[in-house]
Amino acid sequence: MKYVNYPFKETKRLSFYLATEEFLAKHYPKDEYFFMWQVHPTVIIGRNQLIDNEVNVDYAKAKKIQLYRRKSGGGCVYADFSNIMFSFITPNFNKDFVFQTYLSRIVKILKKLGLDAKTSGRNDILIGDHKVSGNAFYQVNSRSVVHGTMLYNTDLEEMVKAITPDNEKLLSRGIDSVRKRVTNIRDHIDISIEDFKAFIKKHIADEDMTLSQKDIEEIEAIEAGYLKQSFIYGKNPNYTIKKKGKVPAGLFEISLELKNNIIKKMNILGDYFILKDVDDLVKELTNKPFTEKDIQVVMDGLDVSEYIYNLTNEDFISLLFKE
Repeated sequence: MKYVNYPFKETKRLSFYLATEEFLAKHYPKDEYFFMWQVHPTVIIGRNQLIDNEVNVDYAKAKKIQLYRRKSGGGCVYADFSNIMFSFITPNFNKDFVFQTYLSRIVKILKKLGLDAKTSGRNDILIGDHKVSGNAFYQVNSRSVVHGTMLYNTDLEEMVKAITPDNEKLLSRGIDSVRKRVTNIRDHIDISIEDFKAFIKKHIADEDMTLSQKDIEEIEAIEAGYLKQSFIYGKNPNYTIKKKGKVPAGLFEISLELKNNIIKKMNILGDYFILKDVDDLVKELTNKPFTEKDIQVVMDGLDVSEYIYNLTNEDFISLLFKE
């Protein structure tokens, strides 16, 4: 695996690092690439989430916490300079390979440090019973981009305040819940953040490479798309009905605009992981009657798990029609 270095030392905004992943997947030879990065306080929302549902926007603005959207699915994430972000680009796109192989590599390295690390759920790494890393992935140019957090010494209280809607009861419960479920590397091992990063690099990569100035210019061109307000904030869709639910594939909020009970628009929001463009799935359902029988007929010719990781046709229909 090749470790990717930048030809500069300064800290960039989060969108630059997301653009780096995309650039490598699109333009570099098919190989495995890995790099680590840190940002000043930032909230990152998943590709299919509404900001107002996930972020305390007023608090973030007051605290000058930056706000960006990524192209992968999954949930809302807070990062500060004591949180290390990992990026992994692989020539393969196989949903089982992505998490099982990559996450097991990271777990193995953490174990070398004497940490009681293990994978959990869809995308997490735990130390003991506490989450230390969450990860997401998406497809670029038939390759996989996997990226995730590694909590070294992140301010957990600030994290909860930034990503919890402005409600005192939710906030106090959230802080208490996070302290019970989440942990920092620094709570378990006496190692500096730079030594920790050096240890990860030593045990995951066997070759170094440095991006060129031309590469940086192309990355900045890609970054421009991440900085568009229309991409970051998206649109709060109009809807006739809204369905919310949780299934093994994640949390879903499906908004439908109906006319004479015909689906005219559909927006599938949530913290799920994307395999193929969900808009293509929506097209299959647009202009169809919104009845369980009619949707079942459409779904008989589709496999929704090709679009959304771990989502079954049965679960999707239950989300649409459960009371």
